[in-house]
Amino acid sequence: MNFTSERDPEPVTNKNMLVEYLASGCKTPEKWRIGTEHEKFLYLLEDNSPLKYSGARGIEEFLKKLQRFGWKPVREEGNIIALYSDDKGAVTLEPGGQLELSGAQLQTIHETCAEVHEHRFQIGQVAKELDIGILGIGMVPNWKRDDVNWVPKDRYKIMRSYMPKVGKLGLDMMTRTCTVQVNLDYKSEIDMVNKLRVSTAFQPIATALWANSPFTENKPNGALSQRAICWQNTDSNRTGMIPFIFNDNMSFEKYVDYALDVPMYFIKREKYIDVSGQSFRSFLRGEITGFEGQLPLLSDWEDHLSTIFPEVRLKRFLEMRGADSGSWSSLCALPAFWTGILYDQSSLDAAWDISKRWGNSERQKLYYSVPLEGLNAKINGLKVVDIAKELLNISMSGLKSRSRLDHKNNDETIFLQPLIETLETGKTHAEKLLDKFESTWNGNIDCIFKEYGY
Repeated sequence: MNFTSERDPEPVTNKNMLVEYLASGCKTPEKWRIGTEHEKFLYLLEDNSPLKYSGARGIEEFLKKLQRFGWKPVREEGNIIALYSDDKGAVTLEPGGQLELSGAQLQTIHETCAEVHEHRFQIGQVAKELDIGILGIGMVPNWKRDDVNWVPKDRYKIMRSYMPKVGKLGLDMMTRTCTVQVNLDYKSEIDMVNKLRVSTAFQPIATALWANSPFTENKPNGALSQRAICWQNTDSNRTGMIPFIFNDNMSFEKYVDYALDVPMYFIKREKYIDVSGQSFRSFLRGEITGFEGQLPLLSDWEDHLSTIFPEVRLKRFLEMRGADSGSWSSLCALPAFWTGILYDQSSLDAAWDISKRWGNSERQKLYYSVPLEGLNAKINGLKVVDIAKELLNISMSGLKSRSRLDHKNNDETIFLQPLIETLETGKTHAEKLLDKFESTWNGNIDCIFKEYGY
């Protein structure tokens, strides 16, 4: 079966086709790749305010200038809403104008970090010309929700209308947060299940290690990762730790069953059409209001999977979603951390040995406590900081075993240095920011832009 939806207009007639779609993601280890995504805020240097979409110093102008580096525009109703490249991935926009690089599928962390630095150079050149600043952080520290200018994408209009019906912080998640993610492959259904369980169990550990969103509207918000708290209060039907994955019968089919009942946002034909609240299961029966008798396409399934937001998302790969955005080095550290754990069988087994006795209630408690307590949170009497040290050693072992070397004969463990420093001090980046806010910054949040702006 051809699973490239753009070339396959045939309707989906049964659930097995959706199961087969996920199973088609299985790859032999030599074909495993690393895909890294990272978001950042754009702001005007003179007052640290958000960019508008239009105008001489707007987001669209920023995207136009980026095209000199070989990027091609993607338009919706005449507006540039993304850029793409045949071999470099895509530059996309989150609802509040956050700029995201959805990177290429690469073989090593060395290549990933080179991609990160190329992106940094490109956006830095454009930002300098437009007198714009760039900040990598989990939640923008000064803007109010009403300050943010929404990107003119129809899917975001539908989500903007639906979000307040199902959670109190969904609009904040959409407009005022940024993340770094890594996408990794699996070789079989069993391998997918093992990796999904391990990465989900330890996603709160990543949230602690990358915690970097302690401010909201110019003052401390009481959390270390407010981004994570926003996600916890977005939509319980499509977020969280999805405990069923730890059941003995977990499979591609079980994930499909879950996704079929997650409420849809939209259907895309020539335009995005609001079907929010209805299920894909109803769509599969030809019972969607306004589309009675019509069956979905695989492109509809792809769109739907992209609107489900658990801590680890299953598509035809696994997407780690637990980390706040941050410094350039932290953007390289995240794919290194997870690649070391998930792409070496001994490391994967060692990580599972740590977490296999945790129950759903313990994992859930950790999920809720980490955004507030960071490395000091506990599970079954164990501190997150101690678990993180074990995981870091496991990741280092996995990366050494991969033995992917750069031109200076360094293996990929060099990219874990930011985590080593975090665990040596026992302080997350969020806590370091809070210390500065109370001392050298004297309560002035503007200092974060001067000190940490890209």
